[in-house]
Amino acid sequence: MFAPGQLTLGIFLPLRFFQGDMRVLEGQAELVANIDRRGFAAVWVRDVPLFDPGFGDAGQVFDPFTYLAYLAARTERVALATGSVIFSLRHPIDLAKMATTIDHLSGGRLVLGVASGDRPVEFPAYGIDIETRGERFAEAVTYFRKLVGPGQSSIVSPLGRMSGVDFLPKAVFGGIPLLVTGSSRQVLSWVAEHADGWLTYPHATHLPEGPRQLAQKVRAWRELIPDGGFRPHVTNEWIDLVDDLHFPRTPLQGGFVLRTGRKGLIDLLGEWREAGVNHAALGMQFAERPAAEIVQELAEEVLPLFPSHEGTAPSSVKW
Repeated sequence: MFAPGQLTLGIFLPLRFFQGDMRVLEGQAELVANIDRRGFAAVWVRDVPLFDPGFGDAGQVFDPFTYLAYLAARTERVALATGSVIFSLRHPIDLAKMATTIDHLSGGRLVLGVASGDRPVEFPAYGIDIETRGERFAEAVTYFRKLVGPGQSSIVSPLGRMSGVDFLPKAVFGGIPLLVTGSSRQVLSWVAEHADGWLTYPHATHLPEGPRQLAQKVRAWRELIPDGGFRPHVTNEWIDLVDDLHFPRTPLQGGFVLRTGRKGLIDLLGEWREAGVNHAALGMQFAERPAAEIVQELAEEVLPLFPSHEGTAPSSVKW
């Protein structure tokens, strides 16, 4: 997914917007298998425990970890990413157990976008004070990393204590990348110090100043990274890719969706790359054209300009 100065492409699920009928998700796994064969860098799922009519968005409906395990069996090389798991709502042991299981089943392909949560209705349902979400998030990140990393951990945390026991399985490659989403109720210096990467929303993608503002934000974050090493930045956009090659970038739904032709999308991705973005996750659930048609156009006309990178070969173990 990531290399300095380069940008790769991923696809956000669901491929079609859920409006109360589960049949809208039929055939999605076959399309994901095609996305894998086509060479996209990642597929993304969201973590939406409860449907809030105020948001009007149920994500991909399925539990993200269960669904990624299913997709792991249907794919071979594509990274399996979350955007984003709500670390403030679940205990780190449960998060770690689900994550490392998928990591092994997929041959080390799991990447976790993580967040503190932004849907107020979920916190009382879990019996959690929403005002504590920032603190719980930071504690959960530390706890999670100790669990999935090598060696036996002794943990003392407000979220729990561990001593004299071990956690299994460990992550395939010594850890699972954690991409912090937005601020997650932390200061920017914390994100720079503790995140393996940063996932943020783009600025007005139909305006020239949007990518410039994004570049300033990415640069400010990278200047705070303690060791000065490379850490990737990720952004996403919901697109309505139209047939007209030259259709201008046009915001829909208050800027939430970008309608554009292929040329406008390619220009935008190039601007993101120049801004320091390393991966773009594209969602098409609001598009008018069939998802398979959009995937084909992206694979044939856009992906060659933003190719995925060679990674560590997936595990040959068949569990």
